[in-house]
Amino acid sequence: MHLQEPDSCAHAFHTGTEHKTLARLATPRLAVRCSASAPEGSAWEAVGPGWLPVSVALRYLLRVMRWRPAVRLVLLCLICGFCSLLYGFSQRGSGGSESPVPTQPRGVGRTGLGDERLQQRCQDFSVSFWNPYWMLPAGICGKDCFWEASFRYKVPVKHGTETMHLAVVACGDRLEETITMLKSALLFSTKFLQFHIFAEDQLHYEFKATLNRWAFPEKFKYILYPITFPSENAAEWKKLFKPCASQRLFLPLILTEVDSLLYVDTDILFLRPLDDIWSFLGGFNSTQIAAMAPEHEEPRIGWYNRFARHPYYGKTGINSGVMLMNMTRIRKKHFKNDMTAVRLHWGDLLLPLLKKYKLNITWGDQDLLNIMFSHNPESLFVFPCQWNYRPDHCIYGSNCHEAEGGIFILHGNRGVYHDRKQPAFRAVYDAFRNYRFGDDLFHSLLYPLELELQKTVHTYCGRINELFTKQLTKTVEDLYRRQSNIRSEVMEQFVVSADRLGSPERFGTFMH
Repeated sequence: MHLQEPDSCAHAFHTGTEHKTLARLATPRLAVRCSASAPEGSAWEAVGPGWLPVSVALRYLLRVMRWRPAVRLVLLCLICGFCSLLYGFSQRGSGGSESPVPTQPRGVGRTGLGDERLQQRCQDFSVSFWNPYWMLPAGICGKDCFWEASFRYKVPVKHGTETMHLAVVACGDRLEETITMLKSALLFSTKFLQFHIFAEDQLHYEFKATLNRWAFPEKFKYILYPITFPSENAAEWKKLFKPCASQRLFLPLILTEVDSLLYVDTDILFLRPLDDIWSFLGGFNSTQIAAMAPEHEEPRIGWYNRFARHPYYGKTGINSGVMLMNMTRIRKKHFKNDMTAVRLHWGDLLLPLLKKYKLNITWGDQDLLNIMFSHNPESLFVFPCQWNYRPDHCIYGSNCHEAEGGIFILHGNRGVYHDRKQPAFRAVYDAFRNYRFGDDLFHSLLYPLELELQKTVHTYCGRINELFTKQLTKTVEDLYRRQSNIRSEVMEQFVVSADRLGSPERFGTFMH
């Protein structure tokens, strides 16, 4: 049914009908003409001649759309696109008022994110990849922060070049063993070291007395922490497997300001620079949050695949004595588990795991880590066995083939540093324990060790004693080579300075 149109402006100005008539005018020309002659104070004057053509045009389009569905669809698409364009311009205009964001380190982050504000926004992974909703919350970059697992952890890694963080937990009679481990880490590392030492209160004084005698403020600093567990089930956590060993599980929750960390047991010895295992952080893919070595290389002598009563990682499980962690990723990740369909944060997962499996675990916190990563295998980086070489690798014959080039990190578990069951391991420990800073590494460490290892050939591990010194020899040679190069560079700088000063007397003053 066609609308009845007014035939004159006078009819349109009739009181009570002008608002309706305004919408019914058929042509822009009539609307403009009536607006120009509108009485003062009427609705025609309030609307103004500028908007009347628009109103009439919309009215006309609505008429057309009533009879032409195709035109209706096209018009609807155009209107939606126009509104989206307006919204985009408004968001772009408001972006200039955001607070400045710190510059991202060079070479870090996902390619294709040219705007640093977008890179910073993508650090907020409050949405996990299992979120059933398609829409990301405000503050999440929709371009590169998709919730699928292969993308959500592509965030800047702050391990950088300045500081490496090393954590250890010492309880009971582990003071000397811990000091020896720290000594081996400090001897060969090139980057600055930050030690995080978790120890019982009665050990703090001895740690301070020993570490304060190491006059290398340019190479390391340390922080001592008390042993702390959640108030709920604290006693149970403390006695799990070994005294205080489960403290490592809570490091991501305690050291909240630390981005990446290397945790080691007290019975670890570094036979090459700690920098080298730290570099594995740069090899993590977008889903990996931690790195450990397999528990066994040979399944026939494996423990987990023969005796475990709980889930474990891979074919033979993993050993947690050397554990490299990107703790920022650990704190952000939602872990799959066999207790609930909902994925849980690290801190929310520990206690339920303990309650479910405490009657089934033998190796304490290491078993809990195996359970976690059995359900999240994509999150683990597995490094070769020479980075965590234990008596199991040689006690029944050599089965760590990667160590043929030398052992990188020695792990003297089962107390082999303090008994006569594996004298090759004890010989290495004694050599580092007896070494004093400042002594010649060849004469005070390497040569005495080689002599002691010759006395262990009656054991399986002693028969391959060259593996215990092959990498250590190279490490010592590299250390002295670096020091020689530094001395050469310093001397060259002095020579250049002397040439600039111009006389021996002035050069002597400069040297003084």
